[in-house]
Amino acid sequence: MSTFCNAAPSVSWHTLETKYTKIVYQSESDLIKLDSETVYAHDWQGQSLSESVHKDFKVRLSHKVDVLFERVQQILDMRSKTKKVKIKIYPDKKALRLAYFALFYKKCRLKAWYLFERNTVYVTVEDIHAGMLAHELAHAIIDHYFSVRPPKATAEILARYVDKHLEM
Repeated sequence: MSTFCNAAPSVSWHTLETKYTKIVYQSESDLIKLDSETVYAHDWQGQSLSESVHKDFKVRLSHKVDVLFERVQQILDMRSKTKKVKIKIYPDKKALRLAYFALFYKKCRLKAWYLFERNTVYVTVEDIHAGMLAHELAHAIIDHYFSVRPPKATAEILARYVDKHLEM
């Protein structure tokens, strides 16, 4: 018998809205961890993203995520107005696996994924880092840029291109 058969307890979700995204989370400690895991010394416009820039971690995190989103658009050369991408942050791998099973009725073998039909990136705060988030945001940008979505293999090649060129 699968351990996934048990219904997950009801949890309360909160939203932090940024210019390009809606970060959905369960606790502020998850946001604080996300802020610390998406560390990079500068944005790609030359501004410092050090912790001293914004004392309010929510403002700082919003800025970091938006800068990352813009960097992914720049790398892909795909700048267009899109609906805000939801980033659903799970507190641990177990919660992420349960969410995957609830969506696909299969065992989860991924650390993160993007679902076009919900315009949502699914990640766990345990595994997330700037490169992973950039990769998943790339899928959202790619899928909404073209009038017809590219094949999955093509989208994956482009998302990996973002991984490779993120720090340049």
